[in-house]
Amino acid sequence: LESRLGHRFRQPALLDRALTHASLSADSRSAGVSNERLEFLGDRVLGLAVAHLLFETFPGETEGDLARRHAALVSGTALARVAEGINLGAHLRMARSEEGSGGRRSENLLADACEAVIAALYLDGGFTVAATFVAAQWRPLADQDLSPPKDPKTALQEWAQGRGLPLPEYRETAREGPAHAPVFTVEVRVDGAAPASATGSSKRSAERAAADTLLTALQAR
Repeated sequence: LESRLGHRFRQPALLDRALTHASLSADSRSAGVSNERLEFLGDRVLGLAVAHLLFETFPGETEGDLARRHAALVSGTALARVAEGINLGAHLRMARSEEGSGGRRSENLLADACEAVIAALYLDGGFTVAATFVAAQWRPLADQDLSPPKDPKTALQEWAQGRGLPLPEYRETAREGPAHAPVFTVEVRVDGAAPASATGSSKRSAERAAADTLLTALQAR
C-alpha cells in the first residue's frame, strides 16, 4: 500500500489508524483508534489539494465552473474510485460483521478510509506529500470531462424553472445505520412528475443522488 501511495511512513501507526474502521471494537471511538478523526482532517486536506489542482489545471475557468468541478472531485463517488484504484479495501481493518456485509466494497466505507489515508499522508509527510498523492490520483478524473460538471440539484432546478414550475422539494424520509456511519434516504418532488428517492452517507449526497435520478427520468420521458 505504501508503494501505491508513493510514501514510506515514518510513523506507521498513522497508516494503521487510517485503515481501522470503527466497527473493529465496541470502544474504538472512545479509545481513539479508529479512522474517524482522520476522515475529518483528510476531507479538508483533499479539498485544498483538489482546489489547487483545479486552479492550476483550468486557468481560464470561472469560480462557478471550478466549484462544480471541485464538488464532483471531492464526492464520495470520486473518493471510492480512487480507493478502488489503489486496492484500499484489501488493507482495511474491520469487524467480521462489517466485512461480512460487504464492507470492503462499500462506497461509503472506501470513501471515508481514503480521506483518512490522505490525512495520514499529511500528518506524516506534510501537505506536499498529501497533495502529490492527490494530484496523481485525481488528475485523471479531472481530465475525463473537458466541460465542468453541473450539480444535479442545480440541473433539476433549471429544468423546473425552464418550464415555469415551482422549485423541487426535498424531504428526508429515513435515516438508518449506526451513528458513526448513518445512511440517509431523501425524496425529491417536482410538479407533474413521480417523486424519486435515493440514499447517501450525508443528507446532501442523498439529495444530489435523488435529483440525478429524477432528472434522468424526466429527460427520458
